[in-house]
Amino acid sequence: MTSDPLKLGPQNAPHRALYHALGLTEEEISRPLVGVVSSYNEIVPGHMNIDKIVDAVKLGVAMAGGTPIVFPAIAVCDGIAMGHRGMKYSLVTRDLIADSTEAMALAHGFDALVMVPNCDKNVPGLLMAAARLNLPTVFVSGGPMLAGHIDGGKTSFSTISEAVGKFNAGTMSEEKLREYECKTCPTCGSCSGMYTANSMNCLTEALGMGLRGNGTIPAVYSSRIELAKHAGMAVMELIKRDIRPRDIMTEAAFRNALTVDMALGCSTNSMLHLPAIAHECGIEINLDIANAISAKTPNLCHLAPAGRTYVEELDEAGGVYAVMHELAKRDLLDLNCLTVTTKTVGENIAGCENQDPEVIRPIEDPYSETGGIAVLRGNLAPDGSVVKRSAVAPEMLFHEGPARVFECEEDAQAAINAGKINPGDVVVIRYEGPKGGPGMREMLNPTSAIMGMGLGSSVALITDGRFSGATRGACIGHVSPEAASGGAIGVVEEGDIISIDIPAGKLELKVEPEVLAERMKHFVPKKKELTGYLKRYAALVSSGASGAVLN
Repeated sequence: MTSDPLKLGPQNAPHRALYHALGLTEEEISRPLVGVVSSYNEIVPGHMNIDKIVDAVKLGVAMAGGTPIVFPAIAVCDGIAMGHRGMKYSLVTRDLIADSTEAMALAHGFDALVMVPNCDKNVPGLLMAAARLNLPTVFVSGGPMLAGHIDGGKTSFSTISEAVGKFNAGTMSEEKLREYECKTCPTCGSCSGMYTANSMNCLTEALGMGLRGNGTIPAVYSSRIELAKHAGMAVMELIKRDIRPRDIMTEAAFRNALTVDMALGCSTNSMLHLPAIAHECGIEINLDIANAISAKTPNLCHLAPAGRTYVEELDEAGGVYAVMHELAKRDLLDLNCLTVTTKTVGENIAGCENQDPEVIRPIEDPYSETGGIAVLRGNLAPDGSVVKRSAVAPEMLFHEGPARVFECEEDAQAAINAGKINPGDVVVIRYEGPKGGPGMREMLNPTSAIMGMGLGSSVALITDGRFSGATRGACIGHVSPEAASGGAIGVVEEGDIISIDIPAGKLELKVEPEVLAERMKHFVPKKKELTGYLKRYAALVSSGASGAVLN
């Protein structure tokens, strides 16, 4: 065991003395030490129940003969951080989480880990740590929130965001907005649509690092507690069989995850996180690979914000395994990949039939023959950009219009709120990329304002920043290279015509090549005065096209 060099022999009496100081018995010290990485805190709604999940994991580990020991991971609530400087600290925590987990695990010689994340950056951050440490590891999340209920319909976080736009447009009363405020997020858990947190928890199943239901069993269901106990038991079996994350997270497993991503219509943020996790495994996953998989993968789900179904309904329909069962009918998955169940993908999904064709479309009748995410390239994004195609209105799949240029999110938001954006416009928000932001802020507020003001079928938005999973519409993010790195988005001028062709994967600035070349020749990117962690992050972070990993 990894912990034996810390525990055995007379020379380790000082270590054992400190274990006894923790209240551990000799029996507990002699067993495998399993670190339970808890993302619990009292500010993130998706994490406030994680103490219960952690207690269940500990019980599962102990029942199976291990000694569970808890240590923490930080977490930022993207919703609370949204729209102000706090969002600069969202993506950057992914690396803090990975680094601090590595430090804790190796400093204390744990034999295995159970990761308990839930929201946005904790899932990829802990997956990065798992790959880096390569100790037997199982994931179990805190689970998704139940949908809200207003006027006979279901709601989620994107609903309240768009309600603000309606209020600003004068089409919703303050009293009605208050009702949405109080009823939209009715329980603990990760917000109830196919946003980033739920996307990554579902993709953890597809990667093979989580048990069935990890991404879909609601946070408030008792079966979530049962799942956590099974996760604790499962990690002990991984120790016995010496099955480690890099045995599971192979190149084929990442291709499976990308395939499930396209079928589910996940958040565009998965195009940041999957490459970063793969990078820790020594595997390259780039936007070209993602586009090739999208081209052959049918989109089977339209979960909120793309549609009117929610993660709780995906769970009732059979969950991620049922989606994978549909994909396997067309041989789109590698069924031989190993998983934390100690079984293969094929063995796991056998018999997992789709229980609701209205939630999970049969593969013979998909929403589209191509995936939910598309990568666009052109002179405006030579290294690529990303759009959630499944959440774009059909009339906006092709769009051409004048650029409305803003140097930051706040300026764009002010213009939208003031009614200065017109049908046909293309809103350009730059200097919000990984380096330029820094931190690559999500743009939920401006996109929700556009939708709420009734402009979603006539206005596009492009940025070198990124979008919340709650965003819908013709919103193109991750434009690379970013403005701060000398990308062409930095030389777009007010009124320039921008052409978007999502089916063809094109994003073009319609100026003559010699005009663009002259602008680029004289372009000097703006610099921001930075301090602290953001200064270090901006100096080290790579392009959004390569997962915004730290070099």
